[in-house]
Parts: sequence; structure tokens; C-alpha cells
Amino acid sequence: MTRTNSAVARALERIARLDAALHAFIEVWPDEALARERDALARRLPLGGLPFAVKGPWGTRSFAARRLVAAGGVPVGATSVPGPGTHWQTWGRGAHGRTVNPWRADRTPGGSSAGSAVAVAAGMVVLATGSDGAGSVRIPAAWCGVFGLKTTNGLLPSPDRSGLAAAGVLARSAAAAEPYLRHVLDGGAPPAAPVPPAQPVTPSPLPATRPLAPARPPSRPLLAVYSEDLGYAEVDPEVAAVVRAAVDRLVAAGTVRLLERDAGLLDPAGAWAAVRGGSPDDPEAVRVRRTNDERLEAVLAGEALLLTPATPNRPHGHEGPGDLYSTALTWAFNLSGHPAASLPAGFTADGCPVGLQLAAARGADVRLLAAARAVEDSLPPAPEPPAASRS
Repeated sequence: MTRTNSAVARALERIARLDAALHAFIEVWPDEALARERDALARRLPLGGLPFAVKGPWGTRSFAARRLVAAGGVPVGATSVPGPGTHWQTWGRGAHGRTVNPWRADRTPGGSSAGSAVAVAAGMVVLATGSDGAGSVRIPAAWCGVFGLKTTNGLLPSPDRSGLAAAGVLARSAAAAEPYLRHVLDGGAPPAAPVPPAQPVTPSPLPATRPLAPARPPSRPLLAVYSEDLGYAEVDPEVAAVVRAAVDRLVAAGTVRLLERDAGLLDPAGAWAAVRGGSPDDPEAVRVRRTNDERLEAVLAGEALLLTPATPNRPHGHEGPGDLYSTALTWAFNLSGHPAASLPAGFTADGCPVGLQLAAARGADVRLLAAARAVEDSLPPAPEPPAASRS
């Protein structure tokens, strides 16, 4: 292997060429990464030097990153997260400036896993780690046109004390994300982590961690329930139209069969804030969570999926989202603990990517990934952003 055909060297070259404009990274580790790659290849580890990025300056300490490294993955750098000064988290600050959306530089990439989404979208790395406490993986995945998965809360160690945040991954596709689940969950059980505190409805026990078979496409059609707004969100009509067109295409292809089930939930904003603020036993928060858990159990019965837009809005400008909550359709699943993913659904007329969100029963992460692969196979391939082809 020469440096020119090394996977890590190619990743480092793309970072050097593209990141001056995108600001996806806060640190890059070329010498260490090349040394790790040589070691992984010499030891014939299963990932064979697969280059990946980690979220934020603490990313290499996460359970997922350590599992990937043990399997022969190579962290090449740390990606941007929001800086101080804003209450909104749908942005990032790289080493040399504000992280920009690879599709439209005048828009934010989303966050808080901002740099991870941009690094994947621009082809700087194959996959990147993230964490998702209200949509922090799924929102940037939607706005950068890539795949993003929030795992079941409690399946992996939670990055925050509230238990709302779950580990996640961003990749160019669901297929490209499979090494994450395969090697992060494969074998020994991870350290115990709580589901969100004061869970109103006790979730079914998660299956014991064991070696994972590949996420093969499931039998079709996939049973699914579609909701444009979960009964409470105000969704940009064009975003809703893009997602509905994708769902209609899935139905026409025989990939999905829609079920007539009521997916209306109570607005989780207040309950999320109570849990995040250390008051999970707030009576109103408990009522909302209990009601939503019962409704989600009915919606997802029989291995059904729940399909929604990933965000109610398109990527906003760098000045902020204003009064909009980009988390309106994602944070319900942080409260409930269900795994959820965003994958590319299409574009608005002004060139902004739109994400389709899929949610599944607690602990059904591998099945959700398999369903996402089946959905991807029935939708047009996600194109590369203009920023990925800069010379």
C-alpha cells in the first residue's frame, strides 16, 4: 500500500482540499491516522483502516469511537459543534470559521453534529459519529442530504445525564452506516446506560447484545404509518410535499404499504424541556410522555414504521432559525427512546435537501437500518453536493 492509494490518505487529501471552505473540522490528525491505518492493516482488523470522523473535541472518548477503533477504524479528526452564544444548536464552528451547508453556503448544516454531517456529505470521510439529544444527528443529516441514525436510548452510553441524548452515526447511506452498528454493538455488552429518567411506560427489555448479522433488506412491503406533522407541528408546505412525494413513490414501488393509524401525539416541547432541565417528574411532563408512549406503542405495533418529515423547515440562514423549532418532529423520539433515522427524500425548489424520518420500536435498530436500506433502494440515489467536487 502506498500513501496515494491509502483510504486514510485519500480522506486526509479531501479534508485538506475542501475544509478551508466548509469548516467541518476543528482538528485533523494526519500522522496519527496514518499510523493507525498501518497498524489496522498489519493486524488484519475487520474495518481495515476505515477512515471516520468523531463529533467534537471529546469524540474519541465515546464508547462508539472506541469500539470502531478496536475493530480497525481510523479517526482522522474531530468535527465541529456549536460554539457559545446561542440557545439554538443547529450550527457548528470549525477551526477557521462557521460550518457551512455543502449544498448552500448561505445556510447552516444543522446541528449539533454539524461538522460530522458536512464531512460525510462532502466525501471527506465514509462515516462520522454523532450524538442526538433532540435531533442533533437527524437534523444535520436531513439538511446535508445524508443518512443519520439515532440509536435506541439506553442501548449505548448516553452523553448527557438526562438520558435524552443517544449515540448516533452519519453516513452517505444506510448501507454505509452498517459497519457502525455491526462493530459498535457486536459482541460484548456495552456499559449500562439509562433510558430517559422517569420513563412513564416501561419499555420492553432490549435483546442481549450479540454478533449482528448484516442488515439484509426485509420482506416487502414494509408496513408504515405516515404523518406529516405528528398532530402538532407546523410544517413548511414545500418540505411536506417533498416528503409526501417520496412516500408515494415508495408505495407505488411496493416498498411500503401504508396503514390507517392515528399518529397524532401531544407536543413534546414542554416535556423535553422539563427532562432536560432536571425535572422529569413534573406532572405535565409525565402526562405528555405517558400519552405519547401509549400512542407510539399502538402506531408501531406489528413491526410497523412511522414515517414523517425529519424537520418541519428547510435549512435556515446563519443568523438562526427565528421562532421556528427545527426539532419539532425529532425530539419526541428522544423522550420516548425509540430509534429513528433520517434519509434523503429530495430537494426544495431552492436547492435545499429534505429528510424523510423513519422511527421503529425500541431496540429495533438493526431492523430499522434494514428498512432504511430498502427505502433507499426505491428512491433516486442521493447526489453529491457541489462542494464535494471543488478542485
